[in-house]
Amino acid sequence: MSFIKSGFRPVFSSQPRAVVSKSGILKQAGPLVFLLSLGVVLGGCSKIPPARSEFVLGTVCTVNLYRGGTAALYGDIFARLRDLEGLMSSNAADTEVARINQNAGIAPVKAGEEVIRVLSAALHYAELSGGTFDPTVGPLVKLWGIGTEQARIPAEEEIRGALDLVNWREVIVNREAGTVFLPKPGMGIDLGAIAKGYAADQAAELIKKAGISGALIDLGGNIYALGTKGEGKPWRIAVQDPLDVRGAYIGVLELGEKSVVTSGVYERFLEAEDRRYHHILSTADGYPADTGLLSVTVIADTSMDADALSTVLFVLGYGEGRILADSLENIEALFVLQDLSIRGTPGALENFTLVNDQYRIVR
Repeated sequence: MSFIKSGFRPVFSSQPRAVVSKSGILKQAGPLVFLLSLGVVLGGCSKIPPARSEFVLGTVCTVNLYRGGTAALYGDIFARLRDLEGLMSSNAADTEVARINQNAGIAPVKAGEEVIRVLSAALHYAELSGGTFDPTVGPLVKLWGIGTEQARIPAEEEIRGALDLVNWREVIVNREAGTVFLPKPGMGIDLGAIAKGYAADQAAELIKKAGISGALIDLGGNIYALGTKGEGKPWRIAVQDPLDVRGAYIGVLELGEKSVVTSGVYERFLEAEDRRYHHILSTADGYPADTGLLSVTVIADTSMDADALSTVLFVLGYGEGRILADSLENIEALFVLQDLSIRGTPGALENFTLVNDQYRIVR
């Protein structure tokens, strides 16, 4: 049995794999993630373990419980994902995050423990990165609209106006009262660079509590490999080629229980004026970050860390990003540079096998 879809190139193997990318746009990422989850990860039809895919969190999410999965557990996992989407999406009108944004400059808004937890983690990464990562980037994201039908290149004056509303230091989180307040009208929280990681971690917790010894969670490219593939063998996770069609990959990571997330120029983009504008925006100038990188893949113990840090390191660029990655415990990173060199932390390179001879590893 094969999976064929125009424009995509699934790769089959007897070894479970997943191609890592990060996107919340179904028309760009969803179909391929679905094919890879069923074709590449499972490796054929003769031994297909139970798996389930649903559209949630703005993308196609696939969970594969390799040993001991039940319909009830799958149902619980996807119900949990839908609950989190109902709390943290900034695109729907009735989520907690949307209500916080709607009341910017008006009044503090009651927020549940989970929204405060994820927002606090985002603020931690904002501080760690000197504002490179900023959960108040909402006005800028909305202005560009990359990945939506409203995508456009904003005027300089519009960008300056949006940047005036981006400042993580102004967010007021009152843990005792359980409220969040954005003091300026027009401010807006966007947790898109961290919430899907949190959701993957929560799905993993449900799976662990159920005693499942091997599972693969793929939330639109946020990969969480749980336990082992079987017989103590490592998971094989392919890293997307940022210059090729989705499903083409530059190499393979062999890992135990880890989360792997990639941020890159290929995920969501706007093509205009003979240029490609990707969706990872710099809070320094309001434009897509141009730091000499094509992608960054982060390997971490939690998907929330991998999710946030893949964005942080991409915007920082290789020099500063490598320094930060080296300073953090249990964090490994692969950097793909525009000159087609691949650099990274020792732990990442040690577990990475290059399969595309257009690229070269520089140690």
